[in-house]
Amino acid sequence: MSTPQLVLSAAASHPAHTPMAFVQAVVQAYAQRGLAAEPALQVAQIAPAQLQDPQARITALQMELLCDHAMRELDDEGLGWFSRRLPWGSYGMLARASISSPSLGLAMARWCRHHGLLTEDITLSLQVDGPLATIRLQHQRDLGELQEFCMVSVLRNLHGFASWLIDTRIPLLQASFPFLVPAHREVYDLLFDAPVRFEAATATLELDAHWLQLPVLRDEAALNTMLQRALPIQVKPYRPAQPLVQRVRQALAAHPQCAHTAASLAQLLHIAPRSLHRQLQQQGSSLQQLKDDVRRHRALHLLQRTDMPLKRVALACGFRNEKSFIRAFSQWQGEAPGQWREQQRRDSRAATRLNAAPDNAQL
Repeated sequence: MSTPQLVLSAAASHPAHTPMAFVQAVVQAYAQRGLAAEPALQVAQIAPAQLQDPQARITALQMELLCDHAMRELDDEGLGWFSRRLPWGSYGMLARASISSPSLGLAMARWCRHHGLLTEDITLSLQVDGPLATIRLQHQRDLGELQEFCMVSVLRNLHGFASWLIDTRIPLLQASFPFLVPAHREVYDLLFDAPVRFEAATATLELDAHWLQLPVLRDEAALNTMLQRALPIQVKPYRPAQPLVQRVRQALAAHPQCAHTAASLAQLLHIAPRSLHRQLQQQGSSLQQLKDDVRRHRALHLLQRTDMPLKRVALACGFRNEKSFIRAFSQWQGEAPGQWREQQRRDSRAATRLNAAPDNAQL
């Protein structure tokens, strides 16, 4: 599929939310170098007339195409933000320097520290105060008209990369920025999905510190694949490789004998218990519904395929005792497990006799 076709396809299924102010910031990066931005705008299918309309919006894919073309053509992943260019591959280098970290907290701290090797115009730090972790971006020189786009992009990049490392969108408690409320205030709710404060002392992202203890799930091979198309984790909120419903179902099925709780599953899946319940609800499910579904399928399999006593079936399905299993099974199937098993056996014997009978049509 060609680039124009990709853009049209995305426009049909994805609404346009990215403000024209971000596009104008990329155009300004070209102007700083005395170059024309028209080829980059054409690649992203952005009409020149749209640039003059502050209310105009583009899709995340258009923004990705625009930034990708500009970063390569200008050989600057900073897009004019800093006093010196960040050559193509700079942020990939930060990712490679962090991927071997045993924990998310160490990976993020390395990313922040190594960013200082790329530029001294901003400093990034990760601070922990009890249950609160704060990513802080402090500018060391006036970033001018590119301040907003720079700060949003750098913080979105780090947050997206951190979420990718543990394959979970890390919920933020608050985002803060030192500039005035922009005309496109609503886009911040989509980018950060958290309360946003403007006219703050510095730019910050706040999150629950427990996330920092989680292990990094990605390896070098996964990083190489991600870096082939890295911009999506910056231009739009991170989406896990698998829907949470599927991940919960797999975790339940992998340990069917365990009496899973929201806390134990959340720890297993590297997610906060509140986020577990909220995301399952957003995906049209619930923890209890998934537990019942997995238990039901396992119970049906054991009752139909084995001679295991009901007490052992109950324990194998994660029930504390046979009585609670019988009660739950009766609600699922409308009859007790012993009755259901016997009916299945009668049906199986009848089917066997039918298959063994001579075919009267051939007599």
